Amino acid sequence: MFVRSLLDVEATDHFVEWGSGTSHRLLTEKDGMGFTVCHTVVRANTVSLLQYRNHLEACYCIAGEGEVEDMEGNIYPVRPGDIYVLDKHDKHYLRGGGDRDLILVSIFNPPLTGIERHDLNDQSGSAY
Repeated sequence: MFVRSLLDVEATDHFVEWGSGTSHRLLTEKDGMGFTVCHTVVRANTVSLLQYRNHLEACYCIAGEGEVEDMEGNIYPVRPGDIYVLDKHDKHYLRGGGDRDLILVSIFNPPLTGIERHDLNDQSGSAY
């Protein structure tokens, strides 16, 4: 058993500024659990085009507000208590709220190494 806090992660390279927010990679590949758990902040008034080609992701909203949009133009508001699931390596737009950050618990399978970074300047979308 072990316990790890957000403050513990902030002192490591597993605290990632990803361009539109931050990600505390609380549980990573080296922990041997077979999945990753992140505390993810999506800043208000940001838009990011993302795709996880090598990972499936589920995001559970614990605070704030935002939305996710699929490539067909369907927009899904995300509020506390909602989960969105990218079960087909879905390319998507992730948006922080108009007035508030979106706070998520993000689960990745297979696990992240913890040091992956987005490239939000890639017009085809950031992917890893």
